[in-house]
Amino acid sequence: MVKQPKKENKVGRYFRSVIAELKKVSFPNRRETTIYTIVVIVTVAVVALLLGVFDMFLGLVFKGWLY
Repeated sequence: MVKQPKKENKVGRYFRSVIAELKKVSFPNRRETTIYTIVVIVTVAVVALLLGVFDMFLGLVFKGWLY
């Protein structure tokens, strides 16, 4: 009896490709991560402040129109 070549397991192939791709990734070091975190926090704070001011302005405008 002739053995058929074993089909490659699709799940195993998927995880091998995931591991291969993760080896190519360049992760930021601690200093870069800290800088990026600060940038994100400052950006969120500025956008929140701008939205708050814009909301307050629109509230005053519509309050004058409605009353």
